[in-house]
Amino acid sequence: MRASVMPKLTPAQRIAWLRLVRSDNVGSVTFRQLVNRFGSVDASLDALPALMRGAGRPFRLTSPTEAEDEIAALDRLGARVVATGEADYPPHLIHIPAAPPIVTIAGGQNLDWHRTVAIVGARNASAAGAKMTRLLTTDLGEAGYVVVSGLARGIDTAAHRASLTTGTIAVLAGGLDCIYPDENIPLANEILGYGGALVTEMPLGWEPRARDFPRRNRIVSGLSLGTVVVEAAKRSGSLITARLALEQNRDVFAVPGSPLDPRAEGGNALIQQGAKLITSAADIIDSIGSADPKRNMLFETEWQPDLDALPDSPPGADERSRLLTALSTTPTDIEELLAQTTITPQAMQILLLELDLAGQIEWSSGQLVALRGA
Repeated sequence: MRASVMPKLTPAQRIAWLRLVRSDNVGSVTFRQLVNRFGSVDASLDALPALMRGAGRPFRLTSPTEAEDEIAALDRLGARVVATGEADYPPHLIHIPAAPPIVTIAGGQNLDWHRTVAIVGARNASAAGAKMTRLLTTDLGEAGYVVVSGLARGIDTAAHRASLTTGTIAVLAGGLDCIYPDENIPLANEILGYGGALVTEMPLGWEPRARDFPRRNRIVSGLSLGTVVVEAAKRSGSLITARLALEQNRDVFAVPGSPLDPRAEGGNALIQQGAKLITSAADIIDSIGSADPKRNMLFETEWQPDLDALPDSPPGADERSRLLTALSTTPTDIEELLAQTTITPQAMQILLLELDLAGQIEWSSGQLVALRGA
């Protein structure tokens, strides 16, 4: 699946896309692997039952009625399902590894999605950090930039509030009807009231879990030309967002802070590691004025075999056993697995699809990790 603008999906196609992405363990990478292997979303849906029999795990395939009900419920909320390649899919998001096949968007029809900057930071923000966030956000808004953040407490909240009138995008870790934290439900409504946007890849009714916040963070950075860290502890979600931005080949900025304040440790460490030190919005604007999110061109980071050159034979139990033995909790390249197991590339792809759908592996920056307890 290449990144190109395609015609708007038909209602039937939108239902099929939603069915595939909402089925058990079909994440962004698996979705693309399936479509690349079987040629279309409809063919992937047809192939899933057989794949799951090979995995030997129970599997739930989303029904057409479930997908239709979700689309209807989103429509009642004034939201829409947007697929990769459609004209209103967020333009910078398409260029990140494992871009969501679909996102749900409420509002934002008049925002400039091309001029976007993410601002993230500590939930227990200091008064100075909140003030710096307001100054940066206000100046960015006056310069025509839309501010992206994660609707969390602290710095995120300050960034959204300061950009209500100039444009802001809040990325959610749960469904559109599961705003977290509860105290920011009024802020989410204000964002929509002022013409801003709420974005998520999660279905309606999805209560965010701990593992969903890093997934949200990749969208925060992926929507943006650059990510600004105002305050962050050494181990924090803000540093995860900064790392993801670097993996996406986006600019990372950090506001320096006192070495005596633990909330400044993460930002100061980023500066030591090469993040751009900033003291004003002008520092950000000067740097991202010529930024091009297409420069990394990471439409497909997941490995693909040359299917046309290989016989179409299903993998056997011995091949499955060799692959399971080779996998570990340490991220491993596909080429290394191929060399160690001597499994053919086509058989490897089918086995990986089965294991992924069974929840036994996950992808991490283009490498494979075996999940503990799987």
